[in-house]
Amino acid sequence: MERYFKLKIKSKMEKRDNSGALFTNDKKTKETHPDMNGKITILGREFYISAWKKQSNNGKNYLSLSIKPAEEQQAKPQSNDISDFLNDF
Repeated sequence: MERYFKLKIKSKMEKRDNSGALFTNDKKTKETHPDMNGKITILGREFYISAWKKQSNNGKNYLSLSIKPAEEQQAKPQSNDISDFLNDF
């Protein structure tokens, strides 16, 4: 007789303070786009984190990081005005 077990998988990652995760950026279409992105929670605030794979002049590999508050991204109003779009460049 075979036994079947159901695994309960959480649909959302558990948020713990002072921790986060980076994932490979599958949507990268330009060299300037980050190689990895994710979220991190620091002192109860959520941030977006991006990482680029780089190599130093000595040939050592490292990650260059950028962190932005999640509220900043959410608070940005969406507009269909072309002048707003051009101001982003």
